[in-house]
Amino acid sequence: MGKPDAEGQGPSDGLPDLPPEWGRVVVPDDASELAYEAAQLRRELRRAAGQPGDGPRALALPLLVLLVALLTTLAGLLAVTWPRANRGADRPTPAPYSPPTALTGRALPALDLVDAGQAPVPLRGLLPAMIILVDGCTCPDRVAEAVVAAPAGVAVVTVTGGRTVPAPPPTRRDARALADPAGGLRSFVGQPARSGTATALLVDRTGVVTRVLPELGPVDAYRADLTALAA
Repeated sequence: MGKPDAEGQGPSDGLPDLPPEWGRVVVPDDASELAYEAAQLRRELRRAAGQPGDGPRALALPLLVLLVALLTTLAGLLAVTWPRANRGADRPTPAPYSPPTALTGRALPALDLVDAGQAPVPLRGLLPAMIILVDGCTCPDRVAEAVVAAPAGVAVVTVTGGRTVPAPPPTRRDARALADPAGGLRSFVGQPARSGTATALLVDRTGVVTRVLPELGPVDAYRADLTALAA
């Protein structure tokens, strides 16, 4: 059984008694009757909020929100950049340049290059030949050695990318300077041009690549192969 309320008017349904200093508490049937008390309470709250002593306390919450947002942003930046820096150290070292020696024994494609006058020149029509790609290095000394060492009937052809034909090799009937606008010969080699390096292909009269020189060096390294082209 509940205890009688403060006025002795009935049980309190098990709820604790209200403090006696509150006096008699009356709950109206119509909530609108509390409008006056509510308005008075709002005025007191606004008055309390406007006191000078509450200024720093009123700013505390916005400052706390700003601090949390700043820390969250910094944490996000660290999460993005720190792992990326670590991954950079773990990246595998690029594979070294691999010579296109697999071309040996393959047939030279039927490519049309252009001369200084932009006239088409069928590359297979110049065989047998030593074809030197000079888009990475003109290497005039190495080209001159090849021209001198090439036997009669074997052409020495320098090829560059684009349409600009470089200066021709030293004067000789079988020496030609051509350009490869479509990049077909470089694509056939399968390796990009390397600065300071000229690549050479030795191709017999049937159009078969007999040797690949990924880096054109001294003539003694390929003299025998060059001579064999004339057979």
